Amino acid sequence: MWQFIKKWFHRFGTPRWFYHTTSRWLPWLALVSIGLLVLGSIWGLGFAPEDARQGNSYRIIYIHVPISVLAMVGYYIMAAAGAVALIWKIKLADMVMVSAAPIGAAFTFLALLTGSIWGKPTWGTYWVWDARITSMLVLLFLYLGVIALNQAFTSRDTAYKACAILSLVGTVNIPIIYKSVDWWYTLHQPATIKLTGASTIHPDMLKPLLVMIVGFYCFYALLLILHTRVEILRRERRSSWVKGLIR
Repeated sequence: MWQFIKKWFHRFGTPRWFYHTTSRWLPWLALVSIGLLVLGSIWGLGFAPEDARQGNSYRIIYIHVPISVLAMVGYYIMAAAGAVALIWKIKLADMVMVSAAPIGAAFTFLALLTGSIWGKPTWGTYWVWDARITSMLVLLFLYLGVIALNQAFTSRDTAYKACAILSLVGTVNIPIIYKSVDWWYTLHQPATIKLTGASTIHPDMLKPLLVMIVGFYCFYALLLILHTRVEILRRERRSSWVKGLIR
């Protein structure tokens, strides 16, 4: 059984197998992503009830919350890929790691941007140096650091190793982001969606938000696969199977 798992694991880690297999996934993943995001946007922006305190300005949560969640989850994905690459020397894991960095940076930047837009009508200012915002800014710098390290070395192996180490070290920031509203005084409200307790958001607002979260997860997966495929073609461009695709 262990030999079968090991064989499957290394087969999945083969760039060629990944590239050809994901070719069949992409159309369906794109269709599901677009469908969920369109459904969630129409439901949340057009049919969810108005908030008693914030009015309609709260509706930015249907963008802000999902991308904020994916900004943090994406960092764990990047760090996990880096750990797999360091431990098992799987080439595809390196490619996934560096492909996840620009996506995570974009999601983190959008999380900060949408949070600022939401903060103006809610707090009266676009920016405050509270714990949640500051730790999210640190997350953006960590993503940018991985991107910079990937470009800083001429040796791909050295670049991948440096990126993996920074990714793993930076994981300590994720729990800080998540628990910052509980550990320190902050303008941010505590989490409204809870896995271990009752959510504080109204069900009519929660349902479209969950649709948007699932839709953004699918969209993130789509982007990660596309970026990884580009990285595969870049790294494997001298391989016979890649040359065969170009012909």
